[in-house]
Amino acid sequence: QVLLVESGGGLVQPGGSLRLSCVPSGSIFSINDMGWYRQAPGKQRELVATITRAGNTIYASSVKGRFTISRDYAKNTVYLQMSSLKPEDTAVYFCNAVVRPTFGSNRNYWGQGTQVTVSS
Repeated sequence: QVLLVESGGGLVQPGGSLRLSCVPSGSIFSINDMGWYRQAPGKQRELVATITRAGNTIYASSVKGRFTISRDYAKNTVYLQMSSLKPEDTAVYFCNAVVRPTFGSNRNYWGQGTQVTVSS
């Protein structure tokens, strides 16, 4: 079984920074696209940023220029560096990855979510 383990959420003041991390664990053959999504109270889950296996990135327009997604291929880890945070960035952030387990085919996995709160 594959699990995505997230860390790095918390409370930060407006204008501050946080870095989220996500690492898959389990019996993994390969990892393809990875990304971050978020869900604010009363709203649908939305894409924040994704990064392909080749390193190509996509950002939501609301975070472009403030957030940076990156991968450490040796550690199978994806990061989301968040800067110039705004109160509207407050949400539960979910890691997402397309993983091929050692025994099985590609499948989409989600982390349990980590809370990010931007408030003074």
